[in-house]
Amino acid sequence: MTALPITVPATAKTAHESLWRVFIAQFLSSKMAVFGLVLLVIFLILAIFAPWIAPQNPFDIGTLDIMDSKMPPGSVNADGSMTYWLGTDGQARDIFSAILYGMRISLIVGSVSVSAAFLIGTAVGLVSAYFGGRIDALLMRIVDIQLSFPAILVALILLAVLGKGVDKVIYALIAVQWAYFARAARAAAIVERNKEYVEAARCMSLSWHRILWRHVFPNCIPPLMVIATIDLAHAIALEATLSFLGVGVPVTEPSLGMLISNGFEFLLSGNYWISFFPGIALAAIVVAINLVGDHLRDILNPRNEIQGVSL
Repeated sequence: MTALPITVPATAKTAHESLWRVFIAQFLSSKMAVFGLVLLVIFLILAIFAPWIAPQNPFDIGTLDIMDSKMPPGSVNADGSMTYWLGTDGQARDIFSAILYGMRISLIVGSVSVSAAFLIGTAVGLVSAYFGGRIDALLMRIVDIQLSFPAILVALILLAVLGKGVDKVIYALIAVQWAYFARAARAAAIVERNKEYVEAARCMSLSWHRILWRHVFPNCIPPLMVIATIDLAHAIALEATLSFLGVGVPVTEPSLGMLISNGFEFLLSGNYWISFFPGIALAAIVVAINLVGDHLRDILNPRNEIQGVSL
């Protein structure tokens, strides 16, 4: 008996790949977003490979010569072995090398804090939306209290209690940011929980955590992606502000904010480069992330057909 050919319909995998192609095409349609992404990738590469790219380890005291302190951009050290393209600071550290090492701390603090806040806030928002009632009221009142205080004030209070340190700054930023994700996740999950696929999953007696994470959560990802991107820029800027105020990372592990703070006292004396170049680097990182985040928000707009699809 000859087997008849079977026509296989388009699979979910094919549809998934097609949505990705549409998403990528829409993202690449914006030159500013592509520019921001390229700039962000360059910063990430420079930060990751800083020990191999930087001509000097700016935090190794044995390699510093105090006679080279506060040298202007383009200066050459005494023995002619090194050119300080962006100048040096008051401790004779090469500004270019210090920026590369400072970007590592800023990007690590921002990425880790946003990732942790994303997980905590999303879990709280999904649980609040799914169960509703008193659980929803309690969790959302906690979120409201959190959002009623300025982020910088909450971070300052926490660091005053916890002390300095990269890990302490990360804890403070998580405490500041998780509420934004909780609010967004709850809003998206409330829309999803009344749809037919959730009712079907309940009829199949699936556990509530499986329904939330395997069915509801994927369809809440688009708005959360936008918030995560924008919050990354906010976290980096907030960490720089805390370090500038002297309550963030310690001097032994300086970020861009600490580098800006180190040169602030020399601005009026004409040594502008000590704060200027780290400030330009910080602004460039924040602008690059915001360019990407703004275009993601446009692509994942509720009126866009990609919205509500697990990417």
